[in-house]
Amino acid sequence: MTPLKKKSSILQRTEIERLLARMAHEIVERNQGLTNVVLVGIRTGGAILVDQLAQMLRKIESTINVPVGVVDITLYRDDLTNKIPIVRTTDIPFGIEDRDLVLVDDILFTGRTIRSALDAIIDLGRPKTIQLAVLIDRGHRELPIQGDYVGKRVETRHDEHLKLLIHNGQASDVVLYQQESSS
Repeated sequence: MTPLKKKSSILQRTEIERLLARMAHEIVERNQGLTNVVLVGIRTGGAILVDQLAQMLRKIESTINVPVGVVDITLYRDDLTNKIPIVRTTDIPFGIEDRDLVLVDDILFTGRTIRSALDAIIDLGRPKTIQLAVLIDRGHRELPIQGDYVGKRVETRHDEHLKLLIHNGQASDVVLYQQESSS
């Protein structure tokens, strides 16, 4: 694989917090409250953001504690190679049947990660709805998947990569990387 070099910062901590706050308000509005809402983050970036999003929701509706879970999609991926995959735990300590499930991820790109997460969720039960919340939508979809709640849309090229950086268990930065030229 061609090495990557840091190109620029797309979002910093305060901007991430502001976007998550807006998305939290949109979730409350669309679902007419939070009584039937559960949050599930996709490992790994979504797992960090889901906790921050849950904190934002608690600020809006302090009387409701939205259940939070994490799904690992490793065995559902369609790009597994001959390598032995590193499987982490799925931790959804609540029922999802007939709930409004908000699936949370950091960066939406081709849609394949989300497709894998949908397969994993459906294996666990049948939510009333599955809504998608993503911090960044960078386009280049290969599957017909769109976010219901999008923090920011960022145009990128295929040779560019976005990465959510974590500091002290919180999303601290989204950085754009570019492949170094091989000339």
